[in-house]
Amino acid sequence: MTLRTSAMVSLIVAAAVVSTAGQQPQQQQDQVFRFKTGVELINVTATVTDNNGRFVSGLQKEDFRLFEDGKEQEITHFNSERVPVSLGLVIDTSASMEGEKWQAAKQALNRFLFQLLDPQDEVFLYRFDNQPELIEGWTMDRERIANGLARIRPRGATSLYDAVGDAIPLAQTGRHRKKALVVVSDGNDTNSRASIRELKQMIRETEVLVYAIGIDSQDTMTNMGGRPPTMPSPPPQGPRMPIPLPFPMPGRRQPPSSPPPTAPGQPSGRYSRGHLDDRVNVAALRDITDDSGGRTEIVRTPRDLDPATSSVADELSKQYYIGYPSQGKKDGQWHTIQVELRRGSYLVRARRGYVATPTP
Repeated sequence: MTLRTSAMVSLIVAAAVVSTAGQQPQQQQDQVFRFKTGVELINVTATVTDNNGRFVSGLQKEDFRLFEDGKEQEITHFNSERVPVSLGLVIDTSASMEGEKWQAAKQALNRFLFQLLDPQDEVFLYRFDNQPELIEGWTMDRERIANGLARIRPRGATSLYDAVGDAIPLAQTGRHRKKALVVVSDGNDTNSRASIRELKQMIRETEVLVYAIGIDSQDTMTNMGGRPPTMPSPPPQGPRMPIPLPFPMPGRRQPPSSPPPTAPGQPSGRYSRGHLDDRVNVAALRDITDDSGGRTEIVRTPRDLDPATSSVADELSKQYYIGYPSQGKKDGQWHTIQVELRRGSYLVRARRGYVATPTP
């Protein structure tokens, strides 16, 4: 169901072998290929910001330190240039999105598609109401996505978890190394069969960056413990520092906990599921996004969707790629990753770990 990291290593090494054809005997090439595929290359996308929430550019490989399970690793691959993205859009089209919200969402997404993404980026579009529906598969034709958005009419309940669960495997099939998912929703999940636990595990087994934009027009949010709704997910690393508004950047998130068991026939997951117009569940969105290295951003009004999607596009264009060969056991377990800078007080956000591919 997921594309293992080792498969990506095979593709990378295969490309290297082709590029040196004619320079090495075939037997020697095969030996190199077998040796390289014995090591699992772990890919990490890092976002670096200063204390004012501005992206930090110009860093080099030597500026970073990376730890797996608390042990420092050698960074062997590094890139600071903007690379093409395979991007999935997962859009809430339940009945609560009717009217101003849906009009604002379409305008923001069309600007995102036509003005903010790179022409080389590929995109797919999922909608979800009572159930997920794939509107357009992978394409570089922005008009196809825009036409798909134009045909949608909001209706029904909210199957957020099922939609993300369907979109993650499709995102894994993207042709570009960087893969991301952007989820837009204004309500709590009310209709999914998948649980938040299953969804988190699926995301942990991939390299997909997951972003969520939640629309919450209320003055307070029950799932945030009083935190202002314009504040997005906090960064998992770096010292706690004040983050200015209105420019939204990540801060430190609350640690997740496992969902309790549920009775047969009852909705699974630790988050309550209520009526059609239930407010956006910020804690659930953060559990979906934060392990991946993405983030959750909450906006107060539909007109804030445009700056929110612009912020995600800006982030995707200003990230650092870090790769390292993992020497850990291929035990199928979760291994933690921590990325730091050798100096400076910048904040670093990256995926928090990976599931090691079991040895056959």
